[in-house]
Order: sequence, then structure tokens, then C-alpha cells
Amino acid sequence: MKVPKRIQPLVDDGLIDEVISQLMSGKEATVYMVRCGDDVRCAKVYKEAIKRSFKKAAQYQEGRKSRNSRRARAMEKGSKYGRNQQESAWQNAEVDALYKLAEAGVRVPQPFGCFDGVLLMELVTDDAGDVAPRLNDVVMSAEQAQEDHILVMHYVKLMLCAGIIHGDLSEFNVLVDDYGPVIIDLPQAVDASANNNAKAMLMRDVANMTNYYAQFCPELKHSKYGEEMWALFESGELTAESNLTGLFKENTQSADVDTVLEEIKAAFEEEEARVARISEANAVESDY
Repeated sequence: MKVPKRIQPLVDDGLIDEVISQLMSGKEATVYMVRCGDDVRCAKVYKEAIKRSFKKAAQYQEGRKSRNSRRARAMEKGSKYGRNQQESAWQNAEVDALYKLAEAGVRVPQPFGCFDGVLLMELVTDDAGDVAPRLNDVVMSAEQAQEDHILVMHYVKLMLCAGIIHGDLSEFNVLVDDYGPVIIDLPQAVDASANNNAKAMLMRDVANMTNYYAQFCPELKHSKYGEEMWALFESGELTAESNLTGLFKENTQSADVDTVLEEIKAAFEEEEARVARISEANAVESDY
């Protein structure tokens, strides 16, 4: 097929030898199957911000830090340079997340680098060499749904342990090869500790996956993996080895407001007394 304009520089530089076909076009990118030497890979061409329809992008970028102070200031001011840097950060977020998650044990496509808004990465295929289907195109037994759901919850847990929440996880962002689910599409990945929307996004990710698998295994609807994971994460007890059960009981015990107020009052009075002692000591010293 004709080489898309955005991919042409990679062809000129010898990074891509041939564009075989277009695989899909989504809200933030268009993906092509390409040949790089003897390997067939995929090239994800990110759409420009003005053409991208990803909603509430600012919510996902909250908490992302730039190591370059000049770049960070420009991004905050919204200058042309800042917008370009913000766009670059959006694209590089996926590359960074792919490397980090692969190291954490999450099945994701292997990245080969991002070049001027084009991400080169592994093409996920089945044993026959055909492109792996998306989860939404897969029909399975109740037993398979239960097995894959547990595996995806394990991946979500490993992501959270690595400080990352997918933020847009659904049956449309998971591929299925002969070895099971593969998590894809991570430019909106969220910093679990620095983003105020992190908990809500984790809950939505878990709910999306649970509701899909529950079509084949209805009892999964009663699981509460999201609540269980977040409670362990908040308490600092979540680890890659944490054994998740999907069971969680909300703490319905009302807060003892009177006791809390008494503790605050006592702390305030103690501080006032400390300040008074310091003032008195200073006054004595001045007399000498």
C-alpha cells in the first residue's frame, strides 16, 4: 500500500522497509502492519491533538512530571513549545509504560521505540501468524472466562504495584493470542499515586473487564477485585505476590467524630502550651 505521510520519514531512515496494510484506526491513533527487515511489526501513528477524540485527556495527564523544568513551565503555560512537549509526553508515556509493565510481568507488546509520533512495536499474532483478535471478538466458555478474568486481574494488580493504572482498559484494549490476554493501548496510563482520579479509573478498568467476562461467567459480577486492590494499595500492603480473592467488605463503621475533635483540641492546647513555654523562657533570658 502507499506509505502514509507520517511513516515516510521512518522508511527514509531505513527503520521500516514496507507498509503492508492498515490494521485499525481509533480515537487516538492509526495502526499499520509494517515490515522491518525480516520481521513484521506494527506502527502506531498517533493522531495530532486537534484530531484526537480522546475525552478528558487532562485528567489522564494529571500527575505526570517532566524532568526538564523549562519544559514543565512551558507545558503549564500552554505555549506552542509547551503544547509540542505535552504531545510528545503523551506519546512517550505509552513507550515508558510498555517497558515498565513488561519488566513487572504484564503481557504487553514489545516496544522498539517512538519516532516523531510513530510507535514501532511487536505485532501480536497467533501460532498461525495471523493478527491476534481483540477480546471483544472472542467467544469463550465459562471456565475460560473465569481463567482469563483472574489473569487480567493479576495483570491489573501488577500494573498497580508498578504505580500504573491503564485508565482505558476494556475488551477493546486487550488482544488474545494462543497464550492468553495481552494488554494494549497505554498512552493515557495514569500515575496511581499522583493522579486524583486514580481510584475511579482503576474501578472503571476492573468493572469493564469484569462485565465483559461476566457475559460468559455470570458469577464474576459479584467479585470486588478493584476495591480489594485499592484498599491494599492505599495501606501499602499490595505486592506482586498478594493473593487476591475478589472478596471485599466495606468498612461501614461510622467515624467517631467527637473523639477526633477531642484529639484535635488536645493537640491544639498542647501546641499553645509549648509556644507559651518558649515565650516565657525567652523573657527570662532577656532579663539577664
